[in-house]
Amino acid sequence: MHIASVGVSKFCFLFSLAFCGLLLLLIPAFQPPALQVDLPQPRPQIRPTHAGSSHQTRVPAVSVLAGATDTATGLNGSSLGQGETMEMEVTGGDNYRLVDSPKSIDRGAFPAWKAGGPLGSTSHDPLELKDIFIAVKTTKKYHKSRLELLIHTWVSQAKEHTFMFTDGEDNELRMRTGANIINTNCSAAHTRQALCCKMSVEYDKFIESQKKWFCHVDDDNYVILPSLLRMLSSYHHSQDVYLGRPSLDHPIEASERVKSDGSVSVKFWFATGGAGFCISRGLALKMSPWASLGNFISTAEKIRLPDDCTIGYIIEALLEVSLTHTHLFHSHLENLQKLPTDSLLEQVTLSYGGFENRRNVVSIVGGFSLVEDPTRFKTVHCHLYPITDWCPKIKPRHKN
Repeated sequence: MHIASVGVSKFCFLFSLAFCGLLLLLIPAFQPPALQVDLPQPRPQIRPTHAGSSHQTRVPAVSVLAGATDTATGLNGSSLGQGETMEMEVTGGDNYRLVDSPKSIDRGAFPAWKAGGPLGSTSHDPLELKDIFIAVKTTKKYHKSRLELLIHTWVSQAKEHTFMFTDGEDNELRMRTGANIINTNCSAAHTRQALCCKMSVEYDKFIESQKKWFCHVDDDNYVILPSLLRMLSSYHHSQDVYLGRPSLDHPIEASERVKSDGSVSVKFWFATGGAGFCISRGLALKMSPWASLGNFISTAEKIRLPDDCTIGYIIEALLEVSLTHTHLFHSHLENLQKLPTDSLLEQVTLSYGGFENRRNVVSIVGGFSLVEDPTRFKTVHCHLYPITDWCPKIKPRHKN
């Protein structure tokens, strides 16, 4: 009996193993068919849609940073992720395509996406005059001799977007011209404190305006508005952009008061206010802790320098954003007669010499003599806007 039981047990064990093996073979047959999984597709490339030259030119890859003020999109309308980079390949004319690039690109290449940039591509953020806050710094004693000339010329083309920051009321000028004249209630003295007081008000008014660009000029500057638009359209207002012309050929060095009992030396570039400068809204917002609601004045006191130097100190020394040097801005300190005549209307700002150097003006021929137009602003204006009612009319030539 014992031997029989052992035999039965062995038989059951072997039968169980055979049955389990059969189940293992049959299980796959009862499973549903595997789902087809789509593999990631390559990013579509933009290719030329019209005939052009077969010559190809590689241009620097462009890094688009998502998550800024505006949604970053590719040229094909698809959103780009944080840190994604693309490279443009120009194939003649306006033709281009995008190819993936493994390179790490900085923000400096970003302007290539904008209208008027190196590639001449269409901007996804087109710029208009209404997007620019133009601040003119002046003083009441110059309302008649300087401010009225500006209102009569270039300001007339951007009256709603230009604001004159002065130190005294002038209701008569405001009513007669319709200009935006803002009394800062700052001192009329040409001191560091008075200048910084006005710049503080300029900054706060710009932030309130919700405009994309802040451009500061003096009351002896002529702003060539088409050139200003073209220049700013090469950048994006959400990026860190500080544009201007240094008055020095080297960074300025200042003593930064850290504590009441000590100071440290700091070096930085700054754009001279006498030639004008522009700051993007993205960068201006970052300046807020040192510039808004009167903080600009206390920041200036730390380095004991004027308003334009303080702007450079905040941007370059504190925010570590570099000034973009441009030669399109001009102040009365330059020898303006040396500016090539054929490029005058391509500049962004022009100026003129003071009483001691009245002939330091641009050399341009027009319907006004130097006596009639000592600053040459009227002549420049009539070249830009010849249909202005007070511009001299060109008489038609008589046939012989």
